[in-house]
Amino acid sequence: MMAQLVEQVSVQEKVVAFTFDDGPHPVYTHQVLDIFRCAGGHATFFMIGKEMEAYPDIAAQVHREGHEIANHTYTHPNLTELKLDEAGEELRQAERLVQEVTGNAARSFRPPYFGVNEDILALAAERGYRTIGAVNGGAQDWDNPGVEHILDHTRSVVKPGSVLIFHDGYGERSQTVEAVRLLVEELTAEGYRMVTVSELLRMAE
Repeated sequence: MMAQLVEQVSVQEKVVAFTFDDGPHPVYTHQVLDIFRCAGGHATFFMIGKEMEAYPDIAAQVHREGHEIANHTYTHPNLTELKLDEAGEELRQAERLVQEVTGNAARSFRPPYFGVNEDILALAAERGYRTIGAVNGGAQDWDNPGVEHILDHTRSVVKPGSVLIFHDGYGERSQTVEAVRLLVEELTAEGYRMVTVSELLRMAE
């Protein structure tokens, strides 16, 4: 079977995986950590290698608080526009930084812009990654479309086993933080647990 983007898995429990791309960021990553600390849940941060180099202390705090750090490349290119060895180097450089912070290899990878083809999926699989998508791409939180837009386009698709995408880096993210705060409260009230992507994948096996 060809490797593919994982957006939704079949699970027995009410669990959901919140994921955050493009950090770490000195303002918004801390705000996201506060939300999950209050809720008693965990998230997965798809970090850009260059941002990890800029803010290693924040990356370390994310790990220390029990969240997962995953690979989002070193410089955030569209990998399908690179030569395959260049794409491999993007993964390798980010991988090294994740290992420095966590002591372990990242298990998940998200391609910037969801830019994948069969070669990129195969490359990621060879390096031991599951390639992670999301069910709520329509929320487009990266464009700051408004808190209500982010909420509407996430509520309509979320169900047990969903992977959700948000952004804590690269730009102004206060809309995202507010939408996530509300979603975490709502889902927790509905009996959901917030788990990392790796936990979610283990529960599906």
